[in-house]
Amino acid sequence: MDTTLLKGLNVLEAVARSRGARGVSELARELELTKSNVHRTLQTLTAAGYVRPGSAAGTYECTLKLFEMASGVVARIDVRQLADPFMQQLARLTKETIHLAILEGTDVIYLNKIESPQPVRAYSTIGGRAPAHCVASGKALLAWQGEALLQELPARLPSPTLRSIASRDALLEELTRVRRQGFAVNRGEWREGVGGVAAIVFDMHGMPVAAIGMSGPVERLRPASVRKYSQLVMEAALGLSRSLGYSQPGYPPVAAA
Repeated sequence: MDTTLLKGLNVLEAVARSRGARGVSELARELELTKSNVHRTLQTLTAAGYVRPGSAAGTYECTLKLFEMASGVVARIDVRQLADPFMQQLARLTKETIHLAILEGTDVIYLNKIESPQPVRAYSTIGGRAPAHCVASGKALLAWQGEALLQELPARLPSPTLRSIASRDALLEELTRVRRQGFAVNRGEWREGVGGVAAIVFDMHGMPVAAIGMSGPVERLRPASVRKYSQLVMEAALGLSRSLGYSQPGYPPVAAA
Protein backbone atom coordinates (compact mmCIF):
# COMPACT_ATOMS: atom_id res chain seq x y z
CA MET A 1 0.00 0.00 0.00
CA ASP A 2 1.30 3.45 -0.95
CA THR A 3 1.15 5.31 2.40
CA THR A 4 2.45 8.54 0.87
CA LEU A 5 -0.45 8.61 -1.57
CA LEU A 6 -2.95 7.85 1.20
CA LYS A 7 -1.57 10.68 3.34
CA GLY A 8 -1.85 13.03 0.40
CA LEU A 9 -5.47 12.01 -0.21
CA ASN A 10 -6.26 12.49 3.48
CA VAL A 11 -4.86 16.02 3.37
CA LEU A 12 -6.84 16.81 0.22
CA GLU A 13 -10.06 15.44 1.72
CA ALA A 14 -9.54 17.44 4.92
CA VAL A 15 -9.11 20.68 2.96
CA ALA A 16 -12.08 19.86 0.71
CA ARG A 17 -14.39 19.25 3.70
CA SER A 18 -13.43 22.53 5.35
CA ARG A 19 -15.62 25.63 5.22
CA GLY A 20 -12.60 27.90 4.84
CA ALA A 21 -8.87 27.88 4.21
CA ARG A 22 -6.79 25.64 6.49
CA GLY A 23 -3.36 26.10 7.98
CA VAL A 24 -0.52 23.59 8.05
CA SER A 25 -0.44 23.28 11.82
CA GLU A 26 -4.15 22.58 12.29
CA LEU A 27 -4.14 20.04 9.47
CA ALA A 28 -1.13 18.32 11.00
CA ARG A 29 -2.90 18.07 14.36
CA GLU A 30 -6.17 16.84 12.83
CA LEU A 31 -4.49 14.18 10.69
CA GLU A 32 -1.75 13.30 13.17
CA LEU A 33 0.99 14.06 10.67
CA THR A 34 4.13 16.13 10.95
CA LYS A 35 3.94 19.75 9.84
CA SER A 36 6.74 19.18 7.35
CA ASN A 37 4.83 16.26 5.82
CA VAL A 38 1.64 18.30 5.51
CA HIS A 39 3.53 21.27 4.06
CA ARG A 40 5.19 19.12 1.38
CA THR A 41 1.88 17.51 0.52
CA LEU A 42 0.17 20.89 0.17
CA GLN A 43 2.96 22.12 -2.06
CA THR A 44 2.51 19.07 -4.29
CA LEU A 45 -1.29 19.54 -4.39
CA THR A 46 -0.77 23.21 -5.26
CA ALA A 47 1.55 22.30 -8.13
CA ALA A 48 -1.06 19.81 -9.37
CA GLY A 49 -3.80 22.44 -9.26
CA TYR A 50 -5.94 20.91 -6.50
CA VAL A 51 -5.32 23.55 -3.83
CA ARG A 52 -4.12 27.15 -3.74
CA PRO A 53 -2.92 29.58 -1.06
CA GLY A 54 -5.72 31.12 0.97
CA SER A 55 -6.15 34.83 1.67
CA ALA A 56 -4.48 34.44 5.07
CA ALA A 57 -0.76 33.71 5.05
CA GLY A 58 0.13 30.03 5.44
CA THR A 59 -3.37 28.73 4.64
CA TYR A 60 -4.66 26.67 1.74
CA GLU A 61 -8.04 26.09 0.11
CA CYS A 62 -9.34 23.86 -2.68
CA THR A 63 -9.58 25.00 -6.27
CA LEU A 64 -12.44 24.00 -8.57
CA LYS A 65 -10.46 21.09 -9.99
CA LEU A 66 -12.18 18.59 -7.69
CA PHE A 67 -15.55 20.01 -8.72
CA GLU A 68 -14.65 19.67 -12.37
CA MET A 69 -13.62 16.04 -11.90
CA ALA A 70 -16.71 15.24 -9.83
CA SER A 71 -18.96 16.89 -12.41
CA GLY A 72 -17.70 14.46 -15.03
CA VAL A 73 -18.53 11.52 -12.78
CA VAL A 74 -21.97 12.90 -11.97
CA ALA A 75 -22.65 13.48 -15.65
CA ARG A 76 -21.87 9.83 -16.37
CA ILE A 77 -24.25 8.69 -13.65
CA ASP A 78 -27.01 11.06 -14.78
CA VAL A 79 -26.69 10.13 -18.42
CA ARG A 80 -27.16 6.44 -17.65
CA GLN A 81 -30.27 7.08 -15.58
CA LEU A 82 -31.80 9.48 -18.07
CA ALA A 83 -30.92 7.34 -21.10
CA ASP A 84 -33.14 4.38 -20.19
CA PRO A 85 -36.44 5.52 -21.78
CA PHE A 86 -34.66 6.56 -24.98
CA MET A 87 -32.82 3.24 -25.13
CA GLN A 88 -36.04 1.33 -24.49
CA GLN A 89 -37.82 3.16 -27.30
CA LEU A 90 -34.91 2.61 -29.68
CA ALA A 91 -34.93 -1.09 -28.80
CA ARG A 92 -38.66 -1.35 -29.56
CA LEU A 93 -38.29 0.40 -32.89
CA THR A 94 -35.18 -1.41 -34.17
CA LYS A 95 -35.37 -4.81 -32.45
CA GLU A 96 -31.56 -4.62 -32.26
CA THR A 97 -29.07 -4.40 -29.38
CA ILE A 98 -28.86 -0.87 -27.95
CA HIS A 99 -25.76 0.59 -26.30
CA LEU A 100 -24.91 3.65 -24.22
CA ALA A 101 -21.17 4.32 -24.29
CA ILE A 102 -18.62 6.83 -23.04
CA LEU A 103 -15.08 7.57 -24.14
CA GLU A 104 -12.16 6.49 -21.94
CA GLY A 105 -8.87 7.33 -23.59
CA THR A 106 -8.94 5.68 -27.01
CA ASP A 107 -11.58 3.12 -25.99
CA VAL A 108 -15.30 3.21 -25.42
CA ILE A 109 -16.84 1.70 -22.31
CA TYR A 110 -20.40 0.42 -22.45
CA LEU A 111 -22.38 1.98 -19.59
CA ASN A 112 -25.60 0.19 -20.38
CA LYS A 113 -27.20 -2.05 -23.00
CA ILE A 114 -30.50 -3.62 -24.02
CA GLU A 115 -30.28 -6.99 -25.72
CA SER A 116 -31.95 -7.61 -29.03
CA PRO A 117 -34.81 -10.14 -28.87
CA GLN A 118 -33.61 -11.69 -32.12
CA PRO A 119 -31.71 -15.00 -31.99
CA VAL A 120 -28.86 -13.63 -34.13
CA ARG A 121 -27.65 -10.42 -32.51
CA ALA A 122 -24.61 -8.44 -31.38
CA TYR A 123 -23.04 -9.60 -28.12
CA SER A 124 -21.34 -7.27 -25.64
CA THR A 125 -21.14 -6.68 -21.89
CA ILE A 126 -21.85 -3.70 -19.66
CA GLY A 127 -18.46 -2.38 -18.58
CA GLY A 128 -16.83 -3.91 -21.65
CA ARG A 129 -14.42 -1.98 -23.85
CA ALA A 130 -13.88 -1.59 -27.58
CA PRO A 131 -11.40 0.48 -29.63
CA ALA A 132 -13.16 3.78 -30.28
CA HIS A 133 -12.06 3.97 -33.91
CA CYS A 134 -13.63 0.56 -34.65
CA VAL A 135 -17.19 1.04 -33.37
CA ALA A 136 -19.98 3.46 -34.22
CA SER A 137 -20.33 4.84 -30.70
CA GLY A 138 -16.59 5.43 -30.51
CA LYS A 139 -16.46 7.23 -33.84
CA ALA A 140 -19.41 9.40 -32.79
CA LEU A 141 -17.56 10.35 -29.61
CA LEU A 142 -14.21 10.92 -31.32
CA ALA A 143 -15.84 13.16 -33.94
CA TRP A 144 -16.54 15.82 -31.30
CA GLN A 145 -13.24 15.66 -29.44
CA GLY A 146 -10.61 18.38 -29.65
CA GLU A 147 -7.99 18.42 -32.36
CA ALA A 148 -5.22 17.89 -29.80
CA LEU A 149 -6.63 14.53 -28.69
CA LEU A 150 -7.10 13.33 -32.26
CA GLN A 151 -3.56 14.27 -33.21
CA GLU A 152 -2.27 12.17 -30.31
CA LEU A 153 -3.66 9.03 -31.95
CA PRO A 154 -0.96 6.85 -33.53
CA ALA A 155 -0.41 7.15 -37.26
CA ARG A 156 -1.17 3.44 -37.64
CA LEU A 157 -4.25 2.15 -35.86
CA PRO A 158 -4.99 -1.42 -34.71
CA SER A 159 -7.02 -3.32 -37.29
CA PRO A 160 -9.06 -6.14 -35.76
CA THR A 161 -10.75 -6.87 -39.09
CA LEU A 162 -10.09 -6.23 -42.76
CA ARG A 163 -12.72 -3.47 -42.65
CA SER A 164 -11.08 -1.58 -39.77
CA ILE A 165 -9.81 1.95 -40.31
CA ALA A 166 -6.06 1.44 -40.22
CA SER A 167 -4.62 4.96 -40.17
CA ARG A 168 -5.16 8.23 -38.33
CA ASP A 169 -5.55 10.13 -41.61
CA ALA A 170 -8.31 7.81 -42.78
CA LEU A 171 -10.00 8.10 -39.39
CA LEU A 172 -9.91 11.91 -39.52
CA GLU A 173 -11.66 11.77 -42.89
CA GLU A 174 -14.28 9.45 -41.42
CA LEU A 175 -14.82 11.74 -38.43
CA THR A 176 -15.37 14.70 -40.76
CA ARG A 177 -18.11 12.67 -42.44
CA VAL A 178 -19.60 11.78 -39.03
CA ARG A 179 -19.78 15.44 -38.00
CA ARG A 180 -21.36 16.39 -41.33
CA GLN A 181 -24.08 13.71 -41.30
CA GLY A 182 -24.62 13.58 -37.55
CA PHE A 183 -24.14 9.84 -37.02
CA ALA A 184 -21.44 7.16 -37.25
CA VAL A 185 -21.53 3.72 -38.82
CA ASN A 186 -19.55 0.57 -38.02
CA ARG A 187 -19.36 -1.81 -40.97
CA GLY A 188 -17.84 -4.86 -39.32
CA GLU A 189 -14.75 -2.98 -38.16
CA TRP A 190 -14.49 -4.44 -34.64
CA ARG A 191 -16.05 -7.87 -35.00
CA GLU A 192 -16.52 -9.68 -38.31
CA GLY A 193 -20.13 -9.55 -39.39
CA VAL A 194 -21.24 -7.10 -36.68
CA GLY A 195 -22.07 -3.47 -37.42
CA GLY A 196 -23.84 -0.54 -35.86
CA VAL A 197 -25.07 3.05 -36.02
CA ALA A 198 -24.57 5.63 -33.25
CA ALA A 199 -24.99 9.33 -32.52
CA ILE A 200 -23.46 11.72 -30.02
CA VAL A 201 -25.09 12.92 -26.79
CA PHE A 202 -24.39 16.44 -25.51
CA ASP A 203 -24.77 17.93 -22.03
CA MET A 204 -26.15 21.34 -21.03
CA HIS A 205 -22.83 22.97 -21.97
CA GLY A 206 -22.84 21.46 -25.45
CA MET A 207 -20.05 19.05 -24.51
CA PRO A 208 -20.02 15.44 -25.77
CA VAL A 209 -20.69 13.11 -22.83
CA ALA A 210 -21.84 9.82 -24.36
CA ALA A 211 -23.05 8.08 -27.49
CA ILE A 212 -26.19 6.06 -28.00
CA GLY A 213 -26.51 3.52 -30.76
CA MET A 214 -27.65 0.17 -32.02
CA SER A 215 -25.74 -2.84 -33.30
CA GLY A 216 -26.51 -6.06 -35.07
CA PRO A 217 -25.44 -8.37 -37.90
CA VAL A 218 -24.21 -6.45 -40.95
CA GLU A 219 -26.74 -8.40 -43.06
CA ARG A 220 -29.45 -6.34 -41.33
CA LEU A 221 -27.60 -3.07 -41.91
CA ARG A 222 -28.18 -2.54 -45.61
CA PRO A 223 -28.18 1.08 -46.87
CA ALA A 224 -31.94 1.46 -46.50
CA SER A 225 -31.77 0.15 -42.93
CA VAL A 226 -28.86 2.45 -42.09
CA ARG A 227 -30.86 5.46 -43.30
CA LYS A 228 -33.80 4.42 -41.14
CA TYR A 229 -31.72 3.57 -38.06
CA SER A 230 -29.60 6.70 -38.31
CA GLN A 231 -32.70 8.88 -37.99
CA LEU A 232 -33.97 6.88 -35.03
CA VAL A 233 -30.58 6.95 -33.31
CA MET A 234 -30.19 10.71 -33.82
CA GLU A 235 -33.69 11.31 -32.46
CA ALA A 236 -32.83 9.27 -29.36
CA ALA A 237 -29.51 11.08 -28.94
CA LEU A 238 -31.16 14.48 -29.28
CA GLY A 239 -33.90 13.52 -26.82
CA LEU A 240 -31.32 12.39 -24.27
CA SER A 241 -29.27 15.53 -24.90
CA ARG A 242 -32.35 17.69 -24.22
CA SER A 243 -32.92 15.77 -20.98
CA LEU A 244 -29.36 16.67 -19.99
CA GLY A 245 -30.03 20.35 -20.62
CA TYR A 246 -28.72 20.70 -24.16
CA SER A 247 -30.45 23.77 -25.57
CA GLN A 248 -28.75 24.61 -28.86
CA PRO A 249 -31.29 24.83 -31.69
CA GLY A 250 -29.51 22.48 -34.08
CA TYR A 251 -28.44 18.87 -33.78
CA PRO A 252 -25.66 18.19 -34.15
CA PRO A 253 -24.42 21.73 -33.43
CA VAL A 254 -23.12 23.47 -36.52
CA ALA A 255 -20.28 25.05 -34.56
CA ALA A 256 -18.88 21.61 -33.70
CA ALA A 257 -18.63 20.61 -37.32
